Amino acid sequence: MKVYIDKDACIGCGVCEGLCPEVFRMTDDGKAEVIVAETEASCAQDAADSCPVQAIKVE
Repeated sequence: MKVYIDKDACIGCGVCEGLCPEVFRMTDDGKAEVIVAETEASCAQDAADSCPVQAIKVE
């Protein structure tokens, strides 16, 4: 799976990092970033489903 974050849409809530820290982390600017763009971790989809602003895409 490929994982993307729309940094413009991200509100920095941290849900993605909390659910899937092996794929996401929060940056100094308060936004999330993908640290592993290709993963088989099912938590990446959980994070996308839980994102309150739907800033995460998993393909």
